[in-house]
Amino acid sequence: MAARTSPTERQKRLGAELRKLRTAAGVTGEYAAGLLGVDRGKISNIESGTRPISADRVRTLACNCECDDAAYVNALVGMAQPAKGGWWERYRGSLPAGILDIAELEHHAARIRSVHLIHMPGLLQSSDHAQAIFKAALPALPEHEVALRLAHRLERQQILEGDSPTEYVGIVHEAALRMQFGGPAVAQGQLEHLLAMSKRPHVTLRVIPFSAGSFPGAGQTVVYLEGPVPQLDTVQIDSAHGPEFLHHEAQLLKYRAQLDWMEGRALSPDDSYGFVQDIASHL
Repeated sequence: MAARTSPTERQKRLGAELRKLRTAAGVTGEYAAGLLGVDRGKISNIESGTRPISADRVRTLACNCECDDAAYVNALVGMAQPAKGGWWERYRGSLPAGILDIAELEHHAARIRSVHLIHMPGLLQSSDHAQAIFKAALPALPEHEVALRLAHRLERQQILEGDSPTEYVGIVHEAALRMQFGGPAVAQGQLEHLLAMSKRPHVTLRVIPFSAGSFPGAGQTVVYLEGPVPQLDTVQIDSAHGPEFLHHEAQLLKYRAQLDWMEGRALSPDDSYGFVQDIASHL
């Protein structure tokens, strides 16, 4: 299998999990190399995600590291399967890798929860709202870049379509509902789009009103992507320089607790719908 020059976040995650599995069992890199019949250097490359590993070798490593969690091992085997080339690959070389990583992780997620304090959830943004966001970037994006990001954003939303849509829970603060990106008309259209999306059985919208008071966290957007097993959950947070991905156990526990707190303080789905409807009617 040929080496990769730029592994995706999913590929790097597989390598990190294999390293965790090996070190937890006290297995050295040299022993793992002999076990799998590869050079010692290739173990480092596998664990960094720059070199693929076959499903059989994943099972061999797991067995010899005494990992008896069948669901976890099967999930790792699934991650090791050769990529079939998702739709996001059409944008590789045109958009930042982190943006493509988000789409790939969403595609493979079993369930998604997110909390948004200023911006609307990307999966629930209208075309006009998303375009207004991209046009507000600094430094300013050229028109063709705005068009590319908009097309990518709308294709990401396909996971909420079709016969087997991904379950999604979006927790949105009142501040985000009152932001007027693109002006009042675009804002009203966005709220109406949010209401329409929230009617779908697999989409749950929860609003945190100003009256809920303080909340935990740093105020950034948090997306929690559930994997096939809890050990493979991923947190994605936004930053000015692009998305960041977290998966250490302590980080997962912290952000899971934060989302649980937010969801516990949010209005019910029915009350959230009425709340958004009221704001939209006054624009």
